[in-house]
Amino acid sequence: MGKVAVYALIALASVLVVVRGRRETAKPKREIQSIRKCDLYAGRWVYDSSYPLYNAADCPFIEHQFDCRKNGRSDSDYLKFRWEPSECRLPRFNGVDFLSSLRGKKVMFVGDSISLNQWQSLACILHTSTPDATYTLTRAGGLSDFTFPAYNASLMFLRDGFLIKIETEKIGRVLELNSVSQGQSWKGIDILVFNTWHWWLHTGRKQPWDFIEDGKEMHKDMDRLVAYEKGLRTWARWVDIHLGNTTTKVYFQGVSPDHMNSLRWPNSNARSTCIGEKEPVQGASTNAGLGGQHPAERVVEKVVGEMSRPVHLLRVTRLSQMRKDGHPGMYGLGGHRVPDCSHWCLPGVPDTWNHLLYASLMSS
Repeated sequence: MGKVAVYALIALASVLVVVRGRRETAKPKREIQSIRKCDLYAGRWVYDSSYPLYNAADCPFIEHQFDCRKNGRSDSDYLKFRWEPSECRLPRFNGVDFLSSLRGKKVMFVGDSISLNQWQSLACILHTSTPDATYTLTRAGGLSDFTFPAYNASLMFLRDGFLIKIETEKIGRVLELNSVSQGQSWKGIDILVFNTWHWWLHTGRKQPWDFIEDGKEMHKDMDRLVAYEKGLRTWARWVDIHLGNTTTKVYFQGVSPDHMNSLRWPNSNARSTCIGEKEPVQGASTNAGLGGQHPAERVVEKVVGEMSRPVHLLRVTRLSQMRKDGHPGMYGLGGHRVPDCSHWCLPGVPDTWNHLLYASLMSS
C-alpha cells in the first residue's frame, strides 16, 4: 500500500462530508470549548482528502510567487495535509464565523514577506468562504488593505521587515535597535499579528543597512541573534507601554523556518534543499528530531514571556519545520536559479497558521 493510501486511511475517521461542492462544518463554538487546555502546537500532519481549504485559482489577488501550481508544480499531495493536535481536535476553519467575529474590526499583519504569505492566505480563505461577498483591495506604499464592506472588516498587511527603524544618515543606512519603526500605524488596530526574523540574516546586497546603532554605540556588524533580541526587546517595550491598557489583541507569529539545508531534517536522501520534497517529516515528536529548537524561536519565547502585557505567541516553528514539502522551491520567483525554500506555497502551511490564529481568537 502506498504512503498516500495510508494517509487517506488514517484520515477517514475525520474526513468531512462534501455536499454540492461546499464542506459542511461543525459548530465551531462547541468545539472551541475542548481546545482551551490543549496544546495545539503538539501533533502531526495527517492526509485529509477534503483539503485544501481553497483553490488558488479562486483568489485573483494571490501573489505570483506563492501560486506554486500555476507556476508549474505538478504534485498535489502537499495540498492535502492537515495539522492534527495530539490531545484534541482542531475545529474546522469556518470563514463565515471568523468574518462575523471580525465585524467592524481591523486586523493587521506587520512584518516581512512571510507575513505577506500569511495575510494572503487568510484573505484567500475568507474570500472563498464568502464568494458572493464583495471586497476591495488597496495598496499604498507598504500598506495593503483587503476589506469586506458587508462586514465592515479590514485585513491589512504592513510591510516592516525588522519592526525596528532604519534611518538614512550621513554615514549610511543605520538600523536603530532602540527605536520601533511604525508604531503610530499599530495604534487603533483591533488585532495585531507581528513577525520578524528573516531580514535579520541578510548580508551583501540584500542587507538593507550599513551600520547598527545600539544605544550610543555604532557597529559595522554584530552577532545577528544578539541584534535580533535587542530589537525585539525594543518592540516589546513599545507594546507594553502603548498597548498595555487597550483592548487590542496582540499576537507574535512564531519563527518561520526555511529548508535550505537537508541536514536539518531526518531521512533527507542527501538532498541539499527543499527541491523535490513531496511529503512532511513524519514521526518527529521532539525538536531533536528536527535539528533541535530554532535559536530565534528561543529568543522570541524569552522576550514574549517577559512582557508585562499579554501577547499570544503562535508557536508555529516546529510544526512548520516538519513541512519540508511546502515551499515553492523552483516554482517561485527565482525558479531553478534561486530556489525558494523560505516562503510557502498557497494553499499550504500558512493556512494552518491562520487556522491556529482562528482557534485562539475564538477561544479567548
